[in-house]
Amino acid sequence: MSLKVGDKQQQSGTIAAASSSVPSLVPASHAPSLAGSVIEAPDGLGGTTLIRIQNMSSTANLGVRLDLKQIALRCRNTEFNPRRFAAVIMRLREPRATALIFASGKMCVTGTKSTHNSTLAAKKFAYIIERVGFETQPLLDFKVRNIVGTADIGFPIRLEGLVCAHSTFASYEPELFPGLIYRLVKPRVVFLIFVSGKIVITGAKTEMDLSEALSKLYPVLMENRKANVTSIPGVTAPAIMAAGNGNNGAGPITPSHSHAGSHREIEDV
Repeated sequence: MSLKVGDKQQQSGTIAAASSSVPSLVPASHAPSLAGSVIEAPDGLGGTTLIRIQNMSSTANLGVRLDLKQIALRCRNTEFNPRRFAAVIMRLREPRATALIFASGKMCVTGTKSTHNSTLAAKKFAYIIERVGFETQPLLDFKVRNIVGTADIGFPIRLEGLVCAHSTFASYEPELFPGLIYRLVKPRVVFLIFVSGKIVITGAKTEMDLSEALSKLYPVLMENRKANVTSIPGVTAPAIMAAGNGNNGAGPITPSHSHAGSHREIEDV
């Protein structure tokens, strides 16, 4: 029995529709998820700030000695150069992740943006190695070691004032690095704060640490928020900027020539 072109197209369309209606057999826990890559952190003043997770690093132990050369020869998307680095570099597409696999069976997974995807990537790497022929154990000592997130608080910050008020926790060397380094004790995270209001948060072990840390720091940033330069009658804006540059932003400036004998302070830009 022969089928015409129209019949073939109709049959293929029917099969495609039937296959799309069949529910997927892959459990939800085995599918990559974007949930957790963006976190809402309360700012302590009634609002919220979004934190976007950029990278997450985790470690696991497969519980078996590995032949790295055999893994590199039999697996796709792998790199192995023992003269440069004593580990196999293996990459996944879904979820997008990179693993460093050592001969001792220990593994470091980076590149994911949520705890779910990090766990899923580690399980997929373990499954690939098991298919090569190694009897791996269930993931031992799986831990998230570091989470890197970014945030934008939406207003410029006076870094000089912040480092003066919190010299115990902050360090600022603009000649070496344009950002202020702020080390929070609890939770133990490190902030890189830039004058534009952009923030990088690193050192967190959980998403909750990111949210809690930013909630504690936000009121401090509000205290050191940059204010606009006040206008003074009879003094042009370039003169104000020149006065500010001559003072190196150390603090308020009182102009020597003022109208009606009034002295008005000029705030830092």
